[in-house]
Amino acid sequence: MSYGERLPEEAEALRRRFGKHVPGLMGASRAYAVLCPLLEGGRGLELLYEVRAAGIRQGGEVCFPGGRMEGGETPLECALRETEEELSIPREYVAPLGRMDFICNQRGFLLHPVPAFIRADGLKFLKPSAAEVAETFAAPLSFFRETPPQVYAYELAPRPPRDFPYQEIGIAPDYPWAPGRVEVPVWHWRGRVIWGMTARITAYLVNSL
Repeated sequence: MSYGERLPEEAEALRRRFGKHVPGLMGASRAYAVLCPLLEGGRGLELLYEVRAAGIRQGGEVCFPGGRMEGGETPLECALRETEEELSIPREYVAPLGRMDFICNQRGFLLHPVPAFIRADGLKFLKPSAAEVAETFAAPLSFFRETPPQVYAYELAPRPPRDFPYQEIGIAPDYPWAPGRVEVPVWHWRGRVIWGMTARITAYLVNSL
């Protein structure tokens, strides 16, 4: 779009800022990406999971390979890098399958799931990093299709501070703030528990087929 007249200085500054900007979530302070690794197994396609090493944050939990996006990285680049660092699978053996919807977490970050197929000859490189991964395991997509998860939910209740300026803004102290709600799916697979955001991504992926 062209504009015949010269823009005011501040408007021109905004045009430079946003003219080629790729929109994200306003206020998000961090972004992460995970790979959703699909393998060919005895019962059809399977998802490959990690169990976090005991010495790291959220140790013992089931997750997908992934981590924080570094400056300038795309979700795909981050997911491939983290998979190679955590599982030693070279990116040339990984076939990306596109982009899924991302998750906006209430703590102010985005999580980008990237589905991908791992070639059979790439699995020979699979060697979990002892510093980050306790073990890996695979579960067939047919299990998730045939076994509905247990679904729990918790409320996100707004709690304005006591000194919130209701009168100054012009609203009543009993203003109906809108609460939020988060669903937490849980699957049990051969002694492992797949839950939380990993289970949400799993459910979204399975329901997309």
